[in-house]
Amino acid sequence: MKNNLSKEDKYKALLQQSEALISGERDLIANLANITAAIRQTFGFFWVGFYLVKGSELVLGPFQGTVACTRIRFGRGVCGTSWQERRTIVVPDVHQFEGHIACSSLSKSEIVTPVFQDDSVFGVLDIDSDELNTFDAVDGKYLEEICKMLSATL
Repeated sequence: MKNNLSKEDKYKALLQQSEALISGERDLIANLANITAAIRQTFGFFWVGFYLVKGSELVLGPFQGTVACTRIRFGRGVCGTSWQERRTIVVPDVHQFEGHIACSSLSKSEIVTPVFQDDSVFGVLDIDSDELNTFDAVDGKYLEEICKMLSATL
């Protein structure tokens, strides 16, 4: 994508691309893999991936980026807290988030958005940046829309 597009314009294009990628495709792993790739390609974030609920833990799913934590307990770190609170969490500085799980010392800010199946959290979309203050309400709005699209395929 062109660098002169606003963040919102990039997200609008990403929504269209995401819809095209998952339209008619029912395989969960294929859809999660393509969405992570599309987000990372659009924005160049340090790490983009999904964690899926398996019992009392989130287990690493498709991702793009460096090696990641494999399992995260309910209520632990940003991902586990997003799952517990059932909401998107924006963290401007991960070092200021009590209980942050440092899968990579290069991660500086983070956003986590839950993916719902019916009324239960099915998993979370986790995005890390190697810069502080990367994420805001615009990211939250559009990432929630992408997660709603994915929910419709579950």
